[in-house]
Amino acid sequence: MANIQIRKFRDEDAETVKEMFTLGMSEHVPSSFMHLLKQPPTQMVLMCMFCALLTSSKSFLLPILAVTLLLAAARQTVVYMFNKYIDTSLKKDLNNITETYLKKKDSCFWVAESDGRVVGSVACLPAEKELGCLELKRMSVRRSHRGMGIAKALCRTVADFTRDRGYPAVILYTSVVQTDAQKLYEHMGYEKIREFVVPELFAKIMNFTLFEYKLDLQRRD
Repeated sequence: MANIQIRKFRDEDAETVKEMFTLGMSEHVPSSFMHLLKQPPTQMVLMCMFCALLTSSKSFLLPILAVTLLLAAARQTVVYMFNKYIDTSLKKDLNNITETYLKKKDSCFWVAESDGRVVGSVACLPAEKELGCLELKRMSVRRSHRGMGIAKALCRTVADFTRDRGYPAVILYTSVVQTDAQKLYEHMGYEKIREFVVPELFAKIMNFTLFEYKLDLQRRD
């Protein structure tokens, strides 16, 4: 991990961090769409529509066109869901990172810098639903710099910060489609403790599941 420095966020990093977050989240659209297509209800709807139209029209063209349009609409809905989450995040904690993370107790935001360029980020703050824990958030590494150990270094930074502040554990949330993230966290000692479906209607339809992971620092020590 040559020429990589982990340091605290500075205000001039804001636009780069937002760009990395936006690009990173947008990467999950294709895998989320594929996840939707693998769900039995989705396959059943597509098959029933195709068969019904084929029977009524006596032609392959209409059912194929209808299924294609339905798939296009479904993909656009997935895009909309991610864009909505990105927009909400940019308007909330990422709108003013200094105020959200650097000026509040037991919170921090770090960036990974390579040759003067910000290539990764991570943050933590007191968890709302798990009292006595810090929550790892906003982990992101540029695609061009993945596989260099940056994400592991950012994870260790959060763990060290949490330990220094006297907290016993770190928690985080990741989604069913973020398989690389799941492997990383499990490699770093996190254990999956809960899974649940996102409450929004379309997320329920596509069975979009979130996983909660926990790193028990006391047990590791």
